[in-house]
Amino acid sequence: MSKINPNLDPEHFRDSLASVSSEGKRNWIYPKKVSGKFYKWRTYLSWVLLAILFAGPFIQVGGRPYMLFNIFERKFIIFGAAFWPQDTHLLIFLLLILFVFVILFTAVFGRIFCGWACPQTLFLEMVFRKIEYAIEGDANQQRKLNEMPWNSEKIWKKGLKMTIFVIISLMISHLVMAYLIGVDQVMEIVSQPPSAHMAGFIGLMAFTGIFLFVFSWFREQACIVVCPYGRLQGVLLDANSINVTYDHVRGEPRGPIRKNKVEEAPKGDCIDCGLCVQVCPTGIDIRNGVQMECVNCTACIDICDEVMVKVDRPEGLIRYASDNSVMHRTQKLITTRVKVYSIMLVVLMGAFIALIATREDLAATVTRFRGMTYQARDTGQISNLYEVSFINKTFDAQKVALVSENEKYTVEVVGDQNWTLDGQAKFNGRFFLVKDQKDMLVNQEDVTLLLMQNGEVIDKISTSFVGPVFSNQ
Repeated sequence: MSKINPNLDPEHFRDSLASVSSEGKRNWIYPKKVSGKFYKWRTYLSWVLLAILFAGPFIQVGGRPYMLFNIFERKFIIFGAAFWPQDTHLLIFLLLILFVFVILFTAVFGRIFCGWACPQTLFLEMVFRKIEYAIEGDANQQRKLNEMPWNSEKIWKKGLKMTIFVIISLMISHLVMAYLIGVDQVMEIVSQPPSAHMAGFIGLMAFTGIFLFVFSWFREQACIVVCPYGRLQGVLLDANSINVTYDHVRGEPRGPIRKNKVEEAPKGDCIDCGLCVQVCPTGIDIRNGVQMECVNCTACIDICDEVMVKVDRPEGLIRYASDNSVMHRTQKLITTRVKVYSIMLVVLMGAFIALIATREDLAATVTRFRGMTYQARDTGQISNLYEVSFINKTFDAQKVALVSENEKYTVEVVGDQNWTLDGQAKFNGRFFLVKDQKDMLVNQEDVTLLLMQNGEVIDKISTSFVGPVFSNQ
């Protein structure tokens, strides 16, 4: 964590949250409306990210979704590549790559993702908060509105705001469901009565309630209380990590500007206006140093630069900087930690690419039919019944078959003799392995089955065959 100047550290400031009172009750935070270059850049970026987020489920390649996270059927499509339960190791590698990337990115740039790209921040600050400002006004106006008794003005403004919030929450819930089950399924749910798709309807209403609760009431608590990312900063950051930082070397000792009064001691550039606290969406004082609650939203940078211009002092009193750049005016991005994290990331990505390149397009699992051993036939043969489960990981239809590597065994398919799998489909079948009893020398033998795809051997599957040992007597 950053080294904090003891002159800036009010006693025990880390022992409490700005959003929670000493009695344990919620302190509602009314962040002051802010403007500035960083806020404009964040707004423009939010438009792009929100457009990508809402367009994601509708993007299709070859008639299939580009992104799908179907946790119900345990089927995932990521950047057009499909992953099934048999590909769990690949998903684990993806999560490890993401985790190491987050560690690397945080070690260098701090919690910048939270302020610029996190969906929680995008929707709260760039959608819901803007609507709230437009209807209820700035922080002081919102505070007065909440404190006034219920009258026509309050009912109208609160009612209009909540109506819009509900509509947007419905849109977000439909978006999430589209990522989970696909656009076509969502369209089918919304185009028919709730009774026809009760599970889907309940899911949509549940998501709508959750998003409405989070963005209308829970708000910054999601970042402070629920999200573990802020707590990870304590171990991920060091003195070279870049964060939204107050330059206490330049700013202290702080104090207001007093006209026509001779100052007894020189003061820093901070005029102690408190605006950096008033605009903070989590209610912290950035002048206390790097804190868990800071989401790097840059609101304090914009408002402080605005104040510095007005008092004819240089901008950048609060800026993106590391502790070393503030204390020693030096900045080193490529540290030993960054090098180690980068090597780990490259190794994981290389392993993932290798696994993807060697992944089989067709997977099969063979198991003995439950509750049965062997069957003795009048023809002098012994048979075992098996179940086979095929998964076609490609998007094209595939013709599959099982053939015994040992010529003494014959595969007899139960039902349709031709096994054809549609693209991205799962198929379950049954078959007998048959062998002459006179060839049974032991009670249980290992058998190797050849998995055929469109007439070509692509894999070998091992199973066992049981039966009575042949006797001449």
